[in-house]
Amino acid sequence: MRTMNEQQMRARVRYVIGPDGSPLTVADLPPKNTKRWVIRRKAEVVAAVRGGLLSIDEACERYRLTVDELLSWQRSIEKHGLPGLRATRLQDYRE
Repeated sequence: MRTMNEQQMRARVRYVIGPDGSPLTVADLPPKNTKRWVIRRKAEVVAAVRGGLLSIDEACERYRLTVDELLSWQRSIEKHGLPGLRATRLQDYRE
């Protein structure tokens, strides 16, 4: 019995189920130059990584994210669901 390496497996994955339950392909992912990360876009990238559509390294390179940032999105979804992606950092507006 042969085992598939990550590249072979990803070559077989054509789509994953997105955060809204619909099929999600690489073409459906947010644009590479995304600057405004709304909940849906973050969730799509997390779903793509979890489902094997993109590796963590590919997602980070594609979207100029740090591994820590992407993993924090995954942890937020695991802990709080999609609403956990609403705010990824706290901003202090006091002077």
